[in-house]
Amino acid sequence: MAWNEPGGNGNGQDPWGGGDKRNDKGNRGNDQGPPDLDEALRKLQDRLNDLFGGSGKKSGGGGGGSSPAGGSSAFIWVVLAVAVLAWGGMGFYTVDQQERGVVLTLGKYSETVNPGLQWNPPLIDEVSIVNTTRVRSHDHQALMLTEDENIVDVAVTAQYVVADPKAYELSVRDPDGSLSNAAESALRHVVGSSEMHSILTEGRETLAIQVQERLQRYMSDYNTGISITQVNIKNAQAPSQVQDAFDDVIKAREDEQRVKNEAQSYANGVVPEARGKAQRMLEEASAYREQVVSKAEGESKRFTALLTEYEKAPDVTRERLYLDTMQEVLAKNAKVLIDVEGGNNMMYLPVDKLIQNNGSRQPAVTSGNLRLDDQSLRSVTNQVVDQIRQSQATTRREGRQ
Repeated sequence: MAWNEPGGNGNGQDPWGGGDKRNDKGNRGNDQGPPDLDEALRKLQDRLNDLFGGSGKKSGGGGGGSSPAGGSSAFIWVVLAVAVLAWGGMGFYTVDQQERGVVLTLGKYSETVNPGLQWNPPLIDEVSIVNTTRVRSHDHQALMLTEDENIVDVAVTAQYVVADPKAYELSVRDPDGSLSNAAESALRHVVGSSEMHSILTEGRETLAIQVQERLQRYMSDYNTGISITQVNIKNAQAPSQVQDAFDDVIKAREDEQRVKNEAQSYANGVVPEARGKAQRMLEEASAYREQVVSKAEGESKRFTALLTEYEKAPDVTRERLYLDTMQEVLAKNAKVLIDVEGGNNMMYLPVDKLIQNNGSRQPAVTSGNLRLDDQSLRSVTNQVVDQIRQSQATTRREGRQ
């Protein structure tokens, strides 16, 4: 009967057992316990040797190779090398051109890295990437009280960039929240010191500039690392309950401004024309003055010359003056009526008939007046004098009778 024949009676015929049936049961019970750690490491080392082309020596084969303790040590070094490589590889990262990296070493600020390929030891350094060129915006809207005690609904947009990555990441816990609170404060301060009409009309640009300056001052005081690039007034209007009334007021003011502009435009067209006319009148008056003065000076010189000639030849000059005067008088009148001294009748002298009867040369006509030469004038004058004398003689005879 074989030693392991089924149904054996456990007579202890196992050649390696050497013990009784009770001991066999005890050995089988030990085989079912937890695996040995050295055995497991040895098996893993064998598999790695097969995988990396090792010598094929089986640590468990007892072929006279390295001992199990030496193989475990090499494996541990390999695992450590792989772990170190993996750990080192995890530390590489890239910073874009628009970004900056804020590095914390064991929770303490270390440096701010520039764009490019960077490496920091993982689990030791912590890197925060911050975009420093992207323009961000924050909208804010609220009902606010103005200086003249009116309520206005103002909406603004603040555009900003991160100018200081270190301050943005480390100085303030919530820089964007701080920006919101600062925008509320700055806007209320500026609106509270402005009148409503200015905010609703031409004062918007000034309001935006003042809010930007004050908001930037707040951000600098808080050391948030934020730079305010621009503040825009999106909307500024009265509350909806009174919007219609304010629209009417604004329209009336616009009409007022339009009428003022029209009046100014009319004045700009009329005033230069009036000034031109005034200047022309001044120049005409000046020319008339020069003309009168020149004429008076000419008359004065003429009188002086005539006086000189009169002193030289009084009779000739007197006759000449008489002829000139008669020439001037008769040239202007075709008929002459003379009041005879001592008579009751008016003597009529048809000068034009006398000229025709005189047979003299035809008179010249200058500017509608008759112009006689000296001989004709003297002849007509003599006839007139004769007529006057005859009339006076007739009057005297009638007086004697």
